[in-house]
Formats: sequence, C-alpha cells, structure tokens
Amino acid sequence: MNMGSVEEIKNHLGMAFACIPAGSFLMGSNETENSLRQDFPQYELTRLSEFHDESPLHKAVITRSFWMGRHPVTIKQFELFLTNSGYMPESIQDGTGGYGFNPLDTHLKTIDDEVFEGRNNRYAWDKTGFTQEEDFPVVNITWNDANAMARWLSEKEGKRYRLPTEAEWEYACRAGTDSRYFTGDNPNTLASYAKVFDLDTAKIWPQWQRYALDYQSHYEFAAPVGSFLPNPFGLYDMIGNVWEWCSDWYAENYYQYAPTIDPQGPNIGEARVRRGGSWHSWPLYCRSSFRNVNTPESRYVLAGMRLVLED
Repeated sequence: MNMGSVEEIKNHLGMAFACIPAGSFLMGSNETENSLRQDFPQYELTRLSEFHDESPLHKAVITRSFWMGRHPVTIKQFELFLTNSGYMPESIQDGTGGYGFNPLDTHLKTIDDEVFEGRNNRYAWDKTGFTQEEDFPVVNITWNDANAMARWLSEKEGKRYRLPTEAEWEYACRAGTDSRYFTGDNPNTLASYAKVFDLDTAKIWPQWQRYALDYQSHYEFAAPVGSFLPNPFGLYDMIGNVWEWCSDWYAENYYQYAPTIDPQGPNIGEARVRRGGSWHSWPLYCRSSFRNVNTPESRYVLAGMRLVLED
C-alpha cells in the first residue's frame, strides 16, 4: 500500500491537505450476500442484502488532481470559522438543536433507531453529551453548514473549497485498492486504522457487541483526528470516527447511469450522500463502497465533514 511520500499544504486555519492524483478506479461493489457472509457471519441475512445501491461495479475517472483534507474538520477549526464569519449553524438558526448522548436515558441504549437523544437545543456542534476537545471532529453539522464553511474559506483565500463528490471520496478512500477497506477485505484489518464500533464502544451498547470490531481503541466515543494510521494517500479517519458529507444528491440507482468521467451525482434529489462510517458504525457499514444518506438540513452526533481544495 505504499504509494510514496504525501505532498501536503496548509491553509490559514491550519487545515492540512494531501494531494490526490488524477486517476481511475472501480467504484461500488459487486459482492453477493454469500460473499459478505463469509467475513460477517454474525449479521442477519437481511442486513447483508440491503446494498443494491452499491452496484453495478463501474469504472469512474477522476480527470484532475485535487487537495483533500487530511483529517475531518475539527471543533477548533469550525469554531474559528464561526468566530470569523459570524455564521450561525442551522441547529441554532432553527432553534431545534442537534443530537447527543444522554447516559441517564437507558431507553436510548436499547432501541436500534433511537441511539441518541434529539433534536434538542441542549445539543449542538460543541455539545454532544460526551467529552470532546478542540482536536476532535466537529459533529452535528448540516450539509448546509459544511457548504457555508467551504464558501467562507473560498472567499477568504481566493481559492475554491468544497465538499468532495461521492466519486472523489471513494477514490480517495480506496487509495489504489480494490478491497472492502483500503486495509483489505477482513474487518479485523481496520484495528490500527479506524475508530469504529469496537469493544470499548460496546461497553456502552453491550447488546450489539457481536457486531463490534474485536479490538480496543481506548475510545468509547469519537477519537481526536489522526489518532489512527492513514491510508496510502495520507488521509486519516477516512473510515470511522465521523460520517462525512459529500456534494452529491443521492439516487439509489445512480450507478446504473452514472457517467464514467468525473461523476457529480444526480441533478436533483431529496437527500445528500454521506460516506465513511463513524465511531458508532459496525464494520459492515464502513466498507469503502457503502453509501449513507440524509437530508441537507439533518444534523447528527455521528456526522461531520472533510473539505476539498481544488488544485
């Protein structure tokens, strides 16, 4: 996986960017339920048969190099953006807040689709219910918040910042590999590279321990950015820690008609793409090809952002 030295630049917020070369790759997955079951035997069959939007496996060409944030945007960097721009995050604008962890609410620990409490105005980008410091990835930000930060940086520096396209994101995550993860096919290879749902997080949600990565990261919740090893392109936390917004609208059948050259996603839609998994995501949902979606105004305790700077 060694692809040589990684070229890096930094902006005025101290955000480091790695140069991602132009190239092509096979996007998506053609795996069957049976092939997934070999490495994910503890998962119910219904969970192994819900990935139709990852197919067909198809060629995508990224025609221009670009700079990608080496880390997800941190709390400190987002705070600097807010302080200097005067922007108000949507969770505060609309008065409904975000999501957070309430250790006193045992109900939230047992219902599969209600893991966290919210929306509630006690939670926001800087308040999650668990300890986070300035070098942790910012969460509870909407797609619109992420684009607002990109626009502000663009105006401030006279360069174009933006969210990555879904194709750029997967290309950067795979970094020349064609396996489930850039570390290989076996989820256990993630141990030194990603903060996902592991044995430490399973201490809080023991009912899901069978899905946990058999590894102790020493972080029950999110981890400071860059706490794990990078992928071959020098990017940290591409798998796990926080879901990352992409620029694309989502369509379940998009891969059936996506252009080969620099795909940008559908022209219209109701939800935007998020990629990469989070500290609370089971390894099955952290594969390089997995597609996660939500509406642009959604905000969640597991969702953050990573920016691209055009070359």
